[in-house]
Amino acid sequence: MKPKSKVAEAAAASCVLVIISLLCTCINGDQMKTNYEGTLSYSYYEKTCPKVEEIVRSSLSSMFILDPTSPAALLRLMFHDCQVQGCDASILLEPSGDQQFTEIDSVKNFGIRKRDLIGSIKTSLETECPKQVSCSDVIILASMALILAAREAVALSRGPFIAVPLGRKDSLSTHSKHVADSELPPSTADVDTTLSLFAGKGMTVEESVAIMGSHTIGVTHCNNVLSRFNDNANATSENMDPRFQTFLRVACPEFSPTSQAAEATFVPNDQTAVVFDTAYYNDAIAGRGNLRIDSEIGTDPRTRPFAEAFVADQDRFFNAFSSAFVKLSSYKVLTGNEGLVRSVCDKID
Repeated sequence: MKPKSKVAEAAAASCVLVIISLLCTCINGDQMKTNYEGTLSYSYYEKTCPKVEEIVRSSLSSMFILDPTSPAALLRLMFHDCQVQGCDASILLEPSGDQQFTEIDSVKNFGIRKRDLIGSIKTSLETECPKQVSCSDVIILASMALILAAREAVALSRGPFIAVPLGRKDSLSTHSKHVADSELPPSTADVDTTLSLFAGKGMTVEESVAIMGSHTIGVTHCNNVLSRFNDNANATSENMDPRFQTFLRVACPEFSPTSQAAEATFVPNDQTAVVFDTAYYNDAIAGRGNLRIDSEIGTDPRTRPFAEAFVADQDRFFNAFSSAFVKLSSYKVLTGNEGLVRSVCDKID
């Protein structure tokens, strides 16, 4: 696996334009639910902000042309928000009052990007339909600025178009960085840790393997690669193609994992790092995983059969990923009077 050239990235970015016109936003009649307080609904904004998906899509499509890494950044933003006390857009909040640090300051949130993009989308939505769409729902329009944005990110990378119920409310406060430190998985997480984490969100083993497929786009920072070598050298050697290990050591020299050089250097997640496909599972099975979980998912007897099944049948992967995505994006959400709809995403009104 080699880092993708600027020419290759530009070509991949231009390809997403071809599929934008092919996206279907229709929802089957049997998926529709009545909009009422205290629940999520596939038609939540049908009357209050009917153009919400159109606004989000138009805001994102140009961004992907300028920055093909945007889909991966948005997915990571959504995952990190939802994994800390549920999908409530708390990851977007800045410190206020006597507060010095917030959830985003967790060391495990290193490299989180595109929070400003969510804010820009929210501004456009406020112009069209003020105080209607939550930041959590535009993370789903964030839980709707984070999740819907992430949903669009997947579709524009040639992945599945996912129907996600909406109606989340934004949190009334931000969680501390210590909460985020304890609830976000470490970069050295193994299969046991990962399956336990996603089982807690109602996912099957197949769905857990599928949601890890989000690693099919984006990059891994060298500080996380080096932590893997330092913390688990024996297991790393056992589960890794020697040639790939050589590649990683060349791409990520032996500087301290906490150094600025390690934080600024990265390697692509798989051979097609701007396209949402099954290349991640091919690499995992072949021992070409950047992180410990990426390697173990292709060798552990509980997870390898699903990795192989996804390689053989991309539609099965897309279906399992969609199911897992909906479960994650619906985890511990706030509805009704449990939260609010912020006017801007980085502070509480």
